[in-house]
Amino acid sequence: MLKKNKYVIFWLDNQKFALHLSNVERVVRIVEVSPLSKTPKYIFGTINFQGEFLPVINLRILCDLNDRDIDLNDQLIITNTTKIKVALWVDCVSDIIEREDEEIIESDKILMKSKYNEGAFKFNDELVVIHDLDTFLNFNEKSLLKSINKKKVVNI
Repeated sequence: MLKKNKYVIFWLDNQKFALHLSNVERVVRIVEVSPLSKTPKYIFGTINFQGEFLPVINLRILCDLNDRDIDLNDQLIITNTTKIKVALWVDCVSDIIEREDEEIIESDKILMKSKYNEGAFKFNDELVVIHDLDTFLNFNEKSLLKSINKKKVVNI
């Protein structure tokens, strides 16, 4: 029997990307993002998500796309990597789909190969690149983001 994986499809500009559904905790509308100083450019800021500060990652920077201001229709994907929880700023989330392992094109066989891509698959005659969340951040950046995660909001 073939193994099937579920993926969340999201958009950045006119490009479709995917994450493993197992990494996605929730999708929420964009909220106010508090800026952080002395962080890499792709760490857009932080949000308060259920009493926990989550770093917001600007995937446009990591995907070499044009940066832009937040739009009220944007969304945040609350994700869990193997080490940390982060919010990914995306244009929108459009679908949840299943793909069998044999339908996945390995990352070394696609033109858009990057250290952040796990592979790709076809969806509605378009190539969807699968992001590998665990390769987004190096060790020092994971430590920085973990320190942001550990802060708790105290309601007074």
